[in-house]
Amino acid sequence: MPRVTKSATAKAKHKKVLNATKGHYGARSRLYKTAKQSNIKSMQYAFRDRKNKKRAFRSLWISRINAASRSLEVPYSKLMNGMSSKNIILDRKILSDIAVYDSSTFEKIVHLALK
Repeated sequence: MPRVTKSATAKAKHKKVLNATKGHYGARSRLYKTAKQSNIKSMQYAFRDRKNKKRAFRSLWISRINAASRSLEVPYSKLMNGMSSKNIILDRKILSDIAVYDSSTFEKIVHLALK
């Protein structure tokens, strides 16, 4: 029976990890053991930050809506309350976009919400 080594499998496994850590600094991209640790940690950060990205964008949208509504002398909370009571269904992302790029439409929405 011929002797079989694991070198091809190990080489492929190592290559996969080293390719994943290509942009990392120093040994983190060159040595398999540290690269593997770095890769695991980077995946943890990626998972966590996909959630944080959503949180950060929602916060940005709210800030933009608040700034635009306050320029019309209406606080954010009053605007959102008025919109929900009048059944104006626009999510914060779209409302923020309207506030930034189409101020006349945003003004109409604010007046509709506060009637």
